[in-house]
Amino acid sequence: MTRRKVAFFGSPAFALPVMEAIHASHDIVLVVSQPDKPVGRGNKITPPPVAARAKELGLPLSQPVKLRKNEDFIEVLRQSGAEVAVTCAYGKILPQSVLDVPRYGFINTHTSLLPKYRGAAPIQWALIDGEEVTGTTIMQTDAGMDTGDILIQEALSIQPEWTLSDLAQALSAQASRLIVQALNNLETLVHTPQDHQAATHARMLEKEDGEIRWTDSLQSIVNRYRGTYGWPGSYTHHKGKRLKVLELRASDAPRTTEPGHVQGTTERGVLVACSDGVIELLQVQPESKAALSGADWFRNHQIKMGEKLGQ
Repeated sequence: MTRRKVAFFGSPAFALPVMEAIHASHDIVLVVSQPDKPVGRGNKITPPPVAARAKELGLPLSQPVKLRKNEDFIEVLRQSGAEVAVTCAYGKILPQSVLDVPRYGFINTHTSLLPKYRGAAPIQWALIDGEEVTGTTIMQTDAGMDTGDILIQEALSIQPEWTLSDLAQALSAQASRLIVQALNNLETLVHTPQDHQAATHARMLEKEDGEIRWTDSLQSIVNRYRGTYGWPGSYTHHKGKRLKVLELRASDAPRTTEPGHVQGTTERGVLVACSDGVIELLQVQPESKAALSGADWFRNHQIKMGEKLGQ
């Protein structure tokens, strides 16, 4: 097996297993990550996880603010001697002038079965849409948005209890294995053009995407909770204030009231009707308050039976 000289482009924690897998099998000659940014309430300037790990490993690191018309960065990439570059959740669009530098170009780990779910949030939308299968595509990067040729593609079954963090972990492990396979076989990989007519778009989530829509079906509400888990997170409103929903599940209780209305409690939760069933809110967090169980919220905040959420 030929050890390849690889430039790795990545930023968040999701990309770390992919970088580690490449580092174990090939030679990372340059790591490219987003610039350090203020994080948390204290706005402490913090490097992206990939940049921090590159420093720990003693790997050459570049964190350019921009790539387009950045001749200094192009020279850094050229001088690294990278034969191929790998991108994994890097977070910036790559101009053609950068794509042209490595001999084998750029290959990308995309967490969907392209051409389905092109874009910034394929994992989230697969869950929100209730998909039972997704997967990883290793693709040749071009100047479009996830439009390059497919090199390797492998499906992954989505377990019904998985939230965003669970599926992301499974896909990161899958991508780590497949990217090494791709690097090991660069010269013999078959390039398969995508069917652009079948493409769908997975736009970046916004805060509003986490709002529970009580007139939706039971499964749709659960799926939206799974797909927005972590960020932006599920929420509803109570008396004009945001109520974060940290944990929920489908209930077997029969619906006895209109969607969005409180219809009962359990040992841990509070039961709220939706269009075709009942959601149990197991843990909530009122605005500017500490998190507590749904049942405690019902008791401590004097919630009444029949009270309506979502307004």
